[in-house]
Amino acid sequence: MDIDVQKVAMLARIRLTDDEATELGPQLSEILGYVDQLAAVNTDGIVPTAHPHDAAMPLRANIVTNGNHRDALQAVAPKTEAGLYVVPKVIE
Repeated sequence: MDIDVQKVAMLARIRLTDDEATELGPQLSEILGYVDQLAAVNTDGIVPTAHPHDAAMPLRANIVTNGNHRDALQAVAPKTEAGLYVVPKVIE
């Protein structure tokens, strides 16, 4: 399989030197050869899986477990206003 490594690198937005392209050419051809082998496998009648275990993810109840503690948290703040923390101006 003859691959234009520079074209693949350009599509992937990767800058390669000529030496790097020469070195990567055979490696890329080998990888694509493995992909061709996988494509040749007969998968008729095989159900696709998203996870190797047939376990359903448990769902938790959609209820609030951590209530609003803003007043208690802001009670120790040096200064608050309308439910917000007031901090010194840092941009002049």
